[in-house]
Amino acid sequence: MINGKDIEKDFTKAIRNVGAIIENPDLYMYLTGYENLKIVANMYEGITKERIQEVVKLVKLENRIDDKVSKYSLGMRQRLGVAQAILHSPNLLILDEPTNGLDPEGIKEMRELLKDLAQNQNMAIFISSHNLAEIETLCNKVCIIQNGEVIEEEDLEKVKREAKTHYKIEVDTTKKVKEILSYPIQINSTMQFSIEVTKDKIPNIVEELVKQNIKIYTVCEEKMSLEDAFLKKTGGNKID
Repeated sequence: MINGKDIEKDFTKAIRNVGAIIENPDLYMYLTGYENLKIVANMYEGITKERIQEVVKLVKLENRIDDKVSKYSLGMRQRLGVAQAILHSPNLLILDEPTNGLDPEGIKEMRELLKDLAQNQNMAIFISSHNLAEIETLCNKVCIIQNGEVIEEEDLEKVKREAKTHYKIEVDTTKKVKEILSYPIQINSTMQFSIEVTKDKIPNIVEELVKQNIKIYTVCEEKMSLEDAFLKKTGGNKID
């Protein structure tokens, strides 16, 4: 269902308010950015010159819109592709690997553009990507697919919270730590180990270590990344 319309029974109405870029945007390299947008505008009803200019401003191509696309950087082409996809004012934008191949500056520009569309243009954005670090900076919900099956569909922060938290504990010696504590432990060095527990277990762990005359210098929570949570959910297997 898209916007209350069944995509199988009423495809035209369901897809009417959807914009998309699959892999790379289809652009005519020998035409200008504006001419590319004009061609797409002709495929829809009621797209005015004012709307084209509005979209050009949204994607920040005002200074280069009359240049040939062949002179554009990859990041500029991606932004022009987004402009094509939102000309008809969709409320759902579907993107496939939108930052793939972009340099750091291009990634930053694309990230800012997508956040602006979501926050200020009231647009839902659905992104397919294997770049989990980038997804973590952009998205508030995630859907993890493994072997063609959805195995997790949840708020980003909840997915990260559900995986057990790791704590790094710095002590004067890690020699007897595994003997003292009955939790999953990884010895990082002679003075530091990582332990996988929930927060409420930390006071007990500190107490046990102190009882055994082990000095504790620091206890730091290791923030779970989306990549860490993903590997836990999938068992570290490669996804398609």
